[in-house]
Amino acid sequence: MEKQPCVYILVSGHYGTIYIGVTSDLMGRMHQHRSKVADGFTKKYAVHHLVRFEFFADMEGAILREKQLKNWHRQWKVNLIESDNPHWIDLAVNLGFPAIG
Repeated sequence: MEKQPCVYILVSGHYGTIYIGVTSDLMGRMHQHRSKVADGFTKKYAVHHLVRFEFFADMEGAILREKQLKNWHRQWKVNLIESDNPHWIDLAVNLGFPAIG
């Protein structure tokens, strides 16, 4: 997968803890989150299931979207996830990552 600015949403499980991030390398960032190499929020709360991602033409647009989503109410975030992924399926599996129990 070519590097491209992206906003992504991770969850700890169905209706679990939600994390929103931004990256220019979704595959690399997913590897970091899933291998738990960096201490932080996603490691502490086991937030590793990718449920949504959006690509952007430039990093500025991606950062603006990340900030917008982080300011949303939780229910709005849930509605956004469920608009494309109603069963909260871990999309990282489709990108070649192993399933997490």
